[in-house]
Amino acid sequence: MMPSRPALRLEMRARRHAIAKQEQRRHAQQLARRFACSRLFLQCDSLAAYLANDGEIDPGPLISRARHAGKRVYLPVLRPRPSRALWFSEQRVGDSLLPNRFGIQEPDIRRRPPVPNWGLGLILMPLVAFDALGNRLGMGGGFYDRTLAYLRRRTLWRRPLLIGLAHECQKVPALESQNWDIPLDAIFTEAAIYLVPQKLGSSPD
Repeated sequence: MMPSRPALRLEMRARRHAIAKQEQRRHAQQLARRFACSRLFLQCDSLAAYLANDGEIDPGPLISRARHAGKRVYLPVLRPRPSRALWFSEQRVGDSLLPNRFGIQEPDIRRRPPVPNWGLGLILMPLVAFDALGNRLGMGGGFYDRTLAYLRRRTLWRRPLLIGLAHECQKVPALESQNWDIPLDAIFTEAAIYLVPQKLGSSPD
C-alpha cells in the first residue's frame, strides 16, 4: 500500500538527503551528459531550470552546457503574495540574484522582466518523487501546478515541454494523480530517461 502523500514526501526527502555530496555531484554530471545528448535539449533554444535545494538533483552542469550551446536560460521567480505561482525570468552569466521569501535565490525581475511560460522550450522541474506515467510529487506548495494550470484547459496552445529531473532513487511504482496535478512529458535521472506514454512517445535521443 502506498503511503500518504505527506508520509511519502518525508520518506523521499530523507532518501535524497542521504545521498553523499560527492555522489550528488556525480549524479548531476551524469544527468547533464544524458540530457545534453537528447533531441529535447538539442532542438530547444530556451529552457527554464531551477537552483537545487533540499537535496534536489543539481541542474547546474546542464545549465552550463545550455549556455555553452547558446541557449537562453530562465529561472523561476515567486510571484508576489497572495499569489502562489511562478514567473520565469532570464538569468545570464554575471547577473545578480536576490533571495525570495524562502531564502532561495532568483533573478531580479527589475533587470530581466518575466516571460510567458508558454514561450519557453522546456521547463525543467524539481520533484520529490515520480512514477513512469509522469506523475510528480512536489514539495507541497503547488507553485508549478498553479503556474501551469492553463495546460489542463488549453491543450492545443503552444506549450513548453515539462521535464522532471530527479535522482533515480526518487522513482516509485505509482503515484495517485490529483485533479490539480500537471503530468510531466518526461523524467531524466542520472541513470535513465522515462518518457510518458502517449506524450513524447519515442526515444528523445
